[in-house]
Amino acid sequence: MTTEIKLPFDQDYISSFSKEMGEPAWLTEFRTQALAKAEILPMPRPDKTKIDKWNFTDFSKHIVKSEDFASLNDLPQDVKALIDLDSTSNNLYIQRNNRPAYLSLSKEVQEAGVIFTDIFTAAREHGDLLQRYLMKNGVKVDEHRLTALHASYINGGVFLYIPKNVEVTQPIQAVFLHDDAEANLFNHILVVAEENSSVTYVENNISTVAEAAGIFNLVTEVIAGGNAKVQYGAVDTLAKGVTTYVNRRGVAHKDAHIEWALGLMNDGNTISENTTNLIGDGSFGDTKTVVVGRGEQTQNFTTSVVHFGKHTTGHILKHGVMKDSASSIFNGIGKIEHGASKSDAQQESRVLMLSEKARGDANPILLIDEDDVVAGHAASVGRVDPVQLYYIMSRGIPKKEAERLIIHGFLAPVVNELPIEGVKKQLVEVIERKVK
Repeated sequence: MTTEIKLPFDQDYISSFSKEMGEPAWLTEFRTQALAKAEILPMPRPDKTKIDKWNFTDFSKHIVKSEDFASLNDLPQDVKALIDLDSTSNNLYIQRNNRPAYLSLSKEVQEAGVIFTDIFTAAREHGDLLQRYLMKNGVKVDEHRLTALHASYINGGVFLYIPKNVEVTQPIQAVFLHDDAEANLFNHILVVAEENSSVTYVENNISTVAEAAGIFNLVTEVIAGGNAKVQYGAVDTLAKGVTTYVNRRGVAHKDAHIEWALGLMNDGNTISENTTNLIGDGSFGDTKTVVVGRGEQTQNFTTSVVHFGKHTTGHILKHGVMKDSASSIFNGIGKIEHGASKSDAQQESRVLMLSEKARGDANPILLIDEDDVVAGHAASVGRVDPVQLYYIMSRGIPKKEAERLIIHGFLAPVVNELPIEGVKKQLVEVIERKVK
């Protein structure tokens, strides 16, 4: 049974907002139909985490006004650290709260037919292409209340399109800056790589305010055509008090590769879903996730690789560190559907707890509906190994420094996979700050 709820913005507002942004009629209708579903659909039910008292729907501002950045020199120092200021060929988008604030795309990439733009410009200038993919193959509008609410309230995000046979050799980066405590984000990221194409996309969701009461509802869709390769890196460092729902989903066609490297460092309560659907024969999905929880935050991370095609390969690697009174659920799901013969599903989840009150649960799950397959899992939850700690300290290293080295070594398998040095450095610094 579902219960109707009171949402902060009604059909008239959504229609007016859509028209004000110059969106095509199909997108206005898409939004209003989604809002009607949001009013009646149930909330998601993440395993072992109660979210009935979390605020996902009660907020007063859909859009906050922010200024553009005239140049990269005007960026906050925390954002400057993420990008290569000396590069003359940055493929870079910066969004400030809800406003597109900066865009640079190299001439080489533009001439190859690559589209990289904010979601509003994509709707106006590439509407037919956007309509073909928006919440059609990846995340669906009617999955639950939060996906429907997202579809209706989209107020930021990017569209990245790589044409057939185009290989983009330089990373493409998006930075979503949250510097207004009243901002609420419904970012939609849509990455489409056509047949035989390849791209590396990296994003940062970063708060420069220490605390806020915002609602972030973030959805990513990655569509990889036949023999395409997409590397997706992300580091999320959102402020304390921000309630976050993030859903990142990939669809891999025949012989396509989708690789995720995710650093989930939010300081607020977070629900994260990451799913890769291997629908084509020979497709490959790999997800590496690193998490640090602190304070009293509650988090739930569910990572799934679902095998539909034959000869598909799916890997999940998750390492988490919990301290203070933080609690996190780590669900790893490898699912092999009937008919996905010769598939290989592997996963590993490791959780390190640094204090008595910290809690981390690692739950490896295999759902196998086919005989001729390979599948395996490993999971561990524990505290810093005293033998390992003693061994390091015996070399004259103080205990606190020894613990720091162990933590960084524990998280390194994911950190080292991030494809941009500035982003990798930022993640290391965030880990350092959160675990000290």
